[in-house]
Order: sequence, then C-alpha cells, then structure tokens
Amino acid sequence: MYSSNGFDDYPQKPGASAPPPPPADGIPVQPDYYGAPNNPQPAAGLHARPINNVPWSSGLFHCFEDLPTCCLSFWCPCVTFGRIAEIVDNGTVSCAVHGALYALINMLTGCGCCYSCLYRTKMRQQYQLREDPCADCLVHFCCECCALTQEYRELERRGFDMSLGWHGNTAMHNRGIQMAPVPPGGMMR
Repeated sequence: MYSSNGFDDYPQKPGASAPPPPPADGIPVQPDYYGAPNNPQPAAGLHARPINNVPWSSGLFHCFEDLPTCCLSFWCPCVTFGRIAEIVDNGTVSCAVHGALYALINMLTGCGCCYSCLYRTKMRQQYQLREDPCADCLVHFCCECCALTQEYRELERRGFDMSLGWHGNTAMHNRGIQMAPVPPGGMMR
C-alpha cells in the first residue's frame, strides 16, 4: 500500500521530487496536501517516543519567571490549584469547588499537597509530560508552591488564560469560528 517513504504512490507536482519524510517520533500529524501522512508511523516499538516523555516548558524552580503566579501560589495556593484543576478537568468541576476542597484538606490535615499531586499526575498524562524531577507526590510535598507555579505556567504556555477558567477559554476559542451568514430577511425554512 505505502512505499517505504510513504510518498511514491501519490501524484507529485511536475518537476518536484518527493521530500524525505521527517524522522518518526510517534506523534501523529495531519496528512499533507495529497493525503499522504507527513510523518508515517513506525512499526510498533521501533522508534516511537515513549509515553510521558515531553519536557515541561519551564523548570520546577523557575518560579521567578512569573512572579505574580509565584506570589499567588505562595499566599493563596487554593486559588492557583483551583484554576489548574478546573482546566485539567475540562470544566466538569469549577475552580471554586476545587479551591475549597484544597483549602479544607489543607486546614484539616495540613497536606493539601496530597490532593494537588493527583492533578499534577492527571495533567502530566494529558500532555504526556515527564515525571520530572521526581515523583509527583514528592514534588508537591517538598515544593508545593513551585509545583503549582510550574503547572500554572505550563497551562498558560499551552494557550489557556487561567483567569477565565475552562468555559471562558472554550468561549474565547469558539469566537474564532465563523457562523454562516444569515440571508437578508432572516432565516427561512
């Protein structure tokens, strides 16, 4: 079906040679103009990138790159965590509920990190991030403020406006989709 490079079976532009395929990294991409995959997938297990191997966009101790978030995470970690958890949960539970649960757990046990580390794990799985520099629970137990700030920065760099929450971000994203124009005289059946 496909040739060795994945391009020989598709018509080429006159005078153009088939470009060499990029190295296989296990990440699917959109097909090119002719329908051939830009990045043919390797046979299972050959050169596929392992799951959870994407690096974080910033380091754990780069808190001072984003001083306002660092201060928010230090003085009001329930707010930072609530915003992160709402985005990670795709808006199924609000920021206020997550933040209140975090604050309650922190008041009763002093270990809100037990709750927040679960969301670090969930976020890492969604974005295939490395478990770096150590296990999620250790990161949150030892450096709660830094962990929350890193997660917040990661979501911001992935295009989320954290102050809007999940529903605000989806509404902002959907505004870019153009609706069909309404014909003169209104809608007709």
